[in-house]
Amino acid sequence: MTREAGTSRPFAFEGARGDRLAGRIEPPEGPPRGWAILAHCFTCGKDGLAAVRVARALARSGIGVLRFDFVGLGDSGGSFGAAGFAGDVGDLIAAGEAMADAAMAPSLLVGHSLGGAAALAAAGDMPGITAVATIAAPADLRHVLHHLDPDELRRVMETGEGEVAIARRRFVLHRAFVECMDGYDIAARVASLRRALLVLHAPRDEVVGIDHAARLFAAARHPKSFVSLDTADHLLSRAEDAGYAAAMIAAWASRYLPPLAPGDTLDGTTGREGFADA
Repeated sequence: MTREAGTSRPFAFEGARGDRLAGRIEPPEGPPRGWAILAHCFTCGKDGLAAVRVARALARSGIGVLRFDFVGLGDSGGSFGAAGFAGDVGDLIAAGEAMADAAMAPSLLVGHSLGGAAALAAAGDMPGITAVATIAAPADLRHVLHHLDPDELRRVMETGEGEVAIARRRFVLHRAFVECMDGYDIAARVASLRRALLVLHAPRDEVVGIDHAARLFAAARHPKSFVSLDTADHLLSRAEDAGYAAAMIAAWASRYLPPLAPGDTLDGTTGREGFADA
């Protein structure tokens, strides 16, 4: 018998810069094995397919998850173009504090793409985090800028702000957003992480190449693990790819979460439930 996760519920909190950030809690059906925060990909939002599918699959495995919109995206307040990567890192830390205040202290961070880099940068300042899992994360933040139009990016740097196209949408970026990309050495953060690390990446990822995964893995200390996502695309567009990633994360994280109660299994069921249905 496999339990379905519980009904998601809203969870709002104050971000590092005082903005109201909107999130949703994906609770497991029974008592949680542990709590996690999921950081979405660049400009994607908490309601993107990958974020929803991964969060709900983790919930079905007994791990409760907060997925939330970074500043200026989705239902969250603030200016996306002004907050930058440092804002994402600060908001992950604020999310952890808000969850702890609500008796849901997280021990696992999961980050997709740039959200993975943010998770790696934030984890060292979150004492309760014991494990970090990244999906298609870049090892170099300036890699993100390679996807912007060079002329639009040049105008941002010359004038202090300007509109740019990102994933077929228009955003106003500030010069500080771009300059912040040079302020974080992700490989150095990984080397000093002192947390268990799982790197998930697809060899055929055309947005963030597999070489980024190799650099992250090489920089990390043990315990560290790598899982190939085979033919998945960068956004985990297929439900089976998101489900596979979540299953790998749940199985791996079980070693770093609080121990299961006697008779419980990773998916939140107990050995007695199958007999009850017989």
